[in-house]
Amino acid sequence: MVQKNINIKNKKARFEFEILDKYVAGIQLTGTEIKSIRLSQARITESFCEFNERGELFIVNMYIQEYMFGHHFNHKPKSERRLLMHKRELRSLKKDVEAKGNTIVPLRLFINDRGFAKLEIALAKGKQTHDKREVLKDRDNKRDLARIKKSFNS
Repeated sequence: MVQKNINIKNKKARFEFEILDKYVAGIQLTGTEIKSIRLSQARITESFCEFNERGELFIVNMYIQEYMFGHHFNHKPKSERRLLMHKRELRSLKKDVEAKGNTIVPLRLFINDRGFAKLEIALAKGKQTHDKREVLKDRDNKRDLARIKKSFNS
């Protein structure tokens, strides 16, 4: 059963990193990889992006489950996959990563209207421990406030 809208998110990224800028990149995939993604059998929680020596951007540690109907032509689940972006975007990203010590993390994997797999990536800066505690505290406060409002209105 193929789903119409594939939207695989990396929820951990927004908690672990402060998002500075977002980009959308295409992914260079083989036939069995795109079939597995269309069946929602992929994970990007532990993955990250890095440049190689030629200035190309790759996603590392992205897991795409082997296609169940693929035979000896099946892909490797955790291989590096090249990201496709414009040259000027790649140059500016590389400059920001090298100069400021930022990192590139994937936020979500989706399939666009034309049927191509796209990856939303973000230029991000790692959060400190006290920043993460603030986020947890705010989330708990919002939840408590919503609970009080709901009981008050009932």
